[in-house]
Amino acid sequence: MEKPLIFVISDSVGETAELVVKAALSQFDDGPYEIQRIPYVEDEGTLNETVLQAKEKQALIGFTLVRPELRDHLLSKAQEYNLECIDIMGPMMESMERFFEAKPRMEPGLVHKLDEDYFKRVEAIEFAVRYDDGRDPRGISRADIVLIGVSRTSKTPLSQYLAHKRLKVANVPIVPEVEPPEELFHVDRDKCIGLKISPEKLNDIRKERLKALGLGDQASYANMERIKQELNHFNEVVERIGCDVIDVSHKAVEETANVILSKLKRR
Repeated sequence: MEKPLIFVISDSVGETAELVVKAALSQFDDGPYEIQRIPYVEDEGTLNETVLQAKEKQALIGFTLVRPELRDHLLSKAQEYNLECIDIMGPMMESMERFFEAKPRMEPGLVHKLDEDYFKRVEAIEFAVRYDDGRDPRGISRADIVLIGVSRTSKTPLSQYLAHKRLKVANVPIVPEVEPPEELFHVDRDKCIGLKISPEKLNDIRKERLKALGLGDQASYANMERIKQELNHFNEVVERIGCDVIDVSHKAVEETANVILSKLKRR
């Protein structure tokens, strides 16, 4: 005996319709069932063909179609052939339309677009972690943005903030004793952003950092001469690259991020 067949019709991927059908099927013990998904339906011709197949195989139809004319056409055809046809999303949208007193967008695939947006954000966050602090110079060529700066210029939190905007960000620390990775001088300079800071502000930040670590503020890390040496080296590197520079001395991470995002929009 053939397994009972259920056609799942959708104007998008069809995942939502299939999940609802499977959830309902789990309440019945007479399985197994065969589910055949018909995705990305945009015309009445495809609906007609599917209804004919369902008639031949005495199948059940479940569907998620946002366009009212396609929903009405499918329901009418199914009734004509005396087939069970379940509108999974239509009644819910109609109720919500009454409740919100607003018309639905009638755009197929919005749930899928939201999922795609979420996964892009996760991918960008993982990228920022993987290529944080110059850990792997291969990230420079793969990044949407490369942040360059001396220690304590908010490179890491800025990378994470921009990652939540779905941008892949690598950051590279600039230290006089360490030659910057060669990739930095071959990448598109428009992707690079230098983070500049005043010696006085950096001195204050580093002193606070040393205190937080339970160390004295006399370490060379917070020494003004050392800081000036690092900043001079930073200036040489960004001049060699020819990239834009943002002064972060008195900017919060969000402000710096907005400056970067504005630059990207202008490009």
